[in-house]
Amino acid sequence: MALKFWGSAASDYNSWALPLRSVYLIGLFLCLYAAVGRLRQYWRLRHFKGPPSTGISWLWHSRAVISGDSHSWYGYATEKYGPIARIAPNHLITSSPERAEWYYHAARFEPGKDNIFTECDNERHDARRKKMAAGYSGRENPGLEASIDIHVKDLVHLIRSKYASPPNSKKVTKPMDLATKIQYLTLDVISEVGLGKAFGDLKSDQDVNDYLAAMEVGLRIGNQAFGMGTSWLRDVLFLGKRISPSEKDEKGFGRMMSEARKVITARLLKSTEERSDMLSSFIRHGLTGDDLFQETFETMLAGSDTTSASIRIILLYLMTHPRVYAKLQAEIDGAIKAGNAPKSPGVISDSEARKLPYLSAVIREGMRVYPPVSNLFSRVVPQGGDVVKVDGEEHFLPGGTMIGYSAWGMHRHDKATYGEDAEVFRPERWFVDESDPLEKERLARMYKINDMIFGYGRWICIGRVVALIELHKTIFELLRNFDLALTNPDRPWTIFNTMGLFAIGDMWVDVSERH
Repeated sequence: MALKFWGSAASDYNSWALPLRSVYLIGLFLCLYAAVGRLRQYWRLRHFKGPPSTGISWLWHSRAVISGDSHSWYGYATEKYGPIARIAPNHLITSSPERAEWYYHAARFEPGKDNIFTECDNERHDARRKKMAAGYSGRENPGLEASIDIHVKDLVHLIRSKYASPPNSKKVTKPMDLATKIQYLTLDVISEVGLGKAFGDLKSDQDVNDYLAAMEVGLRIGNQAFGMGTSWLRDVLFLGKRISPSEKDEKGFGRMMSEARKVITARLLKSTEERSDMLSSFIRHGLTGDDLFQETFETMLAGSDTTSASIRIILLYLMTHPRVYAKLQAEIDGAIKAGNAPKSPGVISDSEARKLPYLSAVIREGMRVYPPVSNLFSRVVPQGGDVVKVDGEEHFLPGGTMIGYSAWGMHRHDKATYGEDAEVFRPERWFVDESDPLEKERLARMYKINDMIFGYGRWICIGRVVALIELHKTIFELLRNFDLALTNPDRPWTIFNTMGLFAIGDMWVDVSERH
């Protein structure tokens, strides 16, 4: 019996030991395959320097994204390691103005469904952009500027009625979170010009239906998944829909999607001639179905977040630079005295605001020194590779390599273009002696590079026109009507970079009404 038992045990051992060895061999083979692949990636980009470990690991890049300060990390990489730096085994980043799919797809709202930001196919991107251009430019939205004026007036009225102390008053007023009020403004504007009806945040002085909170949570989740490298799970069959926002959700991104769907469905039942806005223009130019929904929803998110970040950044730099604040306010007062702006509560026209040189310089300088959008905007090098020239030196980029851009490095650290004090907020740098050909040429280069904050070529920001109208009018009207001062200069705001967009909060200010 004992012999039979041990014989049986030996037989059992042999029956499972063989497949176990096979599993080990397969595991070993996969590890070796992965190691060889990683070594190959390291070797093909070995000529590009970067932070330690970036040649063999995504850890540095993941830490940068999850930190909420990735723009600074990318800026550090290009400043220390050159205008083309390595930030991951198969990813380069450049701060040069001469200058992927995985990144853009991580920013999708729903699995497998693209919008103009996430679409990586050039032909499909161009076709969709063509259908949307008229709506964003204002050509088919004659009420665009008037709609913006309405909400700028709402902002001024809200501040004056609830938060501003009267001129020369000793009355103590409660601080106001300027970050939140600016978000109310931009979301009301984009919902008005995009959907035909403002959400009403300014009039109610609250985040109606928690849309802004939903956007911040959604972007944080997307940023975390992107940083940890788990974004691909959303494209897994069955699993993707379970972990993505749903229009059945009672709050959050899903609730926003549901409300947008209702507005679009209702509009499709009417003639586009009843109201001419972005949505009507999209429909007239052939956007339908999911394409129409994705672009309309993207309009609400991107059109609100990027513009509100720009306004808040500019206002922070104004409040922390009293000399610039006083100089701009004097220009604004001069324009009013000259009759170039209507009396309050009227709002200056876009054409008149653009004629104010110091206002334009302040806006350019604010977005330059703290770029409001710091996406990587990665591209994949074509098969066969490509040769690029950076700072007079040629570099070969192997095919399949991803290369993104560092907004921080290109705009804030570019001393060759902006001067030795490139990191300093100084609007006067935009005024040069244009009778000097070299200075005139340098200014033209500054303008060209600064305009790249809005993208370049086929990827230029389609909402640029709307954003610049909002920027000029809002800065003008706030400084015309109020004096703003930071409540906590040592902690002016909280800021977190999510997918290249800035979540800004706790920007508390004391407001005094001007005469």
